[in-house]
Amino acid sequence: MYNGRVNTWDVIVVGGGHAGCEAASAAARRGARTLLVALRRDRVAHLPCNCSIGGPAKAHLVREIAALGGLMPRIADAAMTHARLLNTSKGPAVRAIRAQVDKALYPALMRARLADEPNLAMLEGEAAAVLVEDGAAAGIAMADGRRFPARAVILATGTFLNARTFVGDVTEDAGRHGEPPARRLSASLAALGLRLGRLKTGTTPRLDAATIDYARCERQEPSPTPLAFQFAWQRPALPDRPLLPCHLTYTTAETHAIIRANLSRSALYGGLISGRGPRYCPSIEDKIVRFADRERHQVFLEREGWDSDLIYPLGISTSLPADAQDAFVRSIPGLERAVILRPGYAVEYDYLPPDQLTAGLETKAVRGLFCAGQLNGTSGYEEAAGQGLLAGINAVQYLHGDAPVVLGRDQAYLGVLVDDLVTRGLTEPYRMLTSRAEHRLLLRQDNADLRLADLGAALGLLPAGDYARFRAKRAAIDAELDRLASTPPGESGVDGAGLASAADWLRRPASTYARLRETDPVAATVPEEVAEQVETAVKYAGYICRQQRQVAQQRRLEAHPLPDDFPYQQVRGLSREAIDHLTQVRPRTVGQAARIPGVTPADISLLLVWLSAKKRAAVSRETR
Repeated sequence: MYNGRVNTWDVIVVGGGHAGCEAASAAARRGARTLLVALRRDRVAHLPCNCSIGGPAKAHLVREIAALGGLMPRIADAAMTHARLLNTSKGPAVRAIRAQVDKALYPALMRARLADEPNLAMLEGEAAAVLVEDGAAAGIAMADGRRFPARAVILATGTFLNARTFVGDVTEDAGRHGEPPARRLSASLAALGLRLGRLKTGTTPRLDAATIDYARCERQEPSPTPLAFQFAWQRPALPDRPLLPCHLTYTTAETHAIIRANLSRSALYGGLISGRGPRYCPSIEDKIVRFADRERHQVFLEREGWDSDLIYPLGISTSLPADAQDAFVRSIPGLERAVILRPGYAVEYDYLPPDQLTAGLETKAVRGLFCAGQLNGTSGYEEAAGQGLLAGINAVQYLHGDAPVVLGRDQAYLGVLVDDLVTRGLTEPYRMLTSRAEHRLLLRQDNADLRLADLGAALGLLPAGDYARFRAKRAAIDAELDRLASTPPGESGVDGAGLASAADWLRRPASTYARLRETDPVAATVPEEVAEQVETAVKYAGYICRQQRQVAQQRRLEAHPLPDDFPYQQVRGLSREAIDHLTQVRPRTVGQAARIPGVTPADISLLLVWLSAKKRAAVSRETR
């Protein structure tokens, strides 16, 4: 922890959630004197909702954070209580690790990691305003009157801005259970010319583990094969005790009847909440209304830690009154005698519509002011952590006068996430989905290191020893691919009559690298993580080549830059709608412009014609 006396910080990070922790760590490890400001030090890295990390698309984000040298994968592996590999019957592009972590151990390990960072200090208190000088962030003012100058500021305020919680008609000014909101910062942002909106999220009631009849539920064991978010070359620290099972039960017709009878008492359906909630993680009230034909809904019972007596019933987030929660919970098999230790609640909060940000997560209105996490309208720990990592990286890029690090949509799910936010905006909480990535065969969780580890090392976030082991892995993959392509099937001991190489044999649908290990002595010595990449590269070569051609086509559009002051009004034929959207988003390239809602292919053609004409005119002037 940084103990030196400073008059001006390089970077101040406001908010100690997943985004704030990654942002502060990244900035500090890149050499910036960094101050992390949190409302409560003991709640830094707290997991306010479920105890899960990963899942479809989200695991891809966590693996990318690992490849770039972020903290979440390291801490999640060390605190893991349960893990499974999802979508195993599907292709490698959508397979994903979903883990549960100990909700007490995870934040404790994260806080210890931050405390060990020599360039990082932590301050408890409420940030009330962003200080600005000459159009650039210059620090923060605290609610108690203290002022802390800084050269860059990162806001990662989560659900705390002007936040209120709801349990039926019982409301409280709170950012989450037991914690005060940030009341003043929203006004400061509005005064700087930034638009704010309202969003809603929620959480489930917490149950007493000793009051659940697990015999009436389906037991789900963790994966028998050890799983980790870190790569093998990072030497993941896996838990040193057996992982815990979780249990599955379902809502019933009685559950649905109780909820319908109490809908008017719900904060959401009773009119108390105006903010939009997450479409892909709806409350149980939303499920009953929107999916009225469903006879039941899954409820996963997840223990919040090895020594915890709390059970998180995933799937029944609610803002119903406490008595209605008690009634519908007890209508679920296995929960007939369940005791609610803490009711579920909804929380409504201010967010910053992210079309006001650049692709580097810097606000367009104020230089050196960066935003990350739920403040930008996202939902989920993983989305927040990824944004925080990029914001911390780019705050230091800004300090050095360097261009921001912007990941492409063909390069990372993090690139898809940020591009979606700043280009398309949102009206409801954003959740990462595999369907959002048009190049998802290239963006698998298993190859995140091949895509991003070079960048993580170049930024100084990957330790040299880790990077050396990664390079050795990559070299081994290339060597094995070359060997298979040049080895006749017979030399590998497999029946490949009529085939030119062992690679051709492996390309068959029924062939596997595991089968090759049985007859090929060289293959038998190849590490599992290398074998996985080799088999995927061989079997999906045609599909991968096709996506790479699509990427090349898209890159041709990305190669046409658009300056911030591009005169869209001068482009004849552009629709008024296109001009308005382009002026608001101010895309960096024609490719980004093509992804803006309301901008048509015809508009893009006009932009390309205009740019071409200007280029010819410039060349003509130079040759005179």
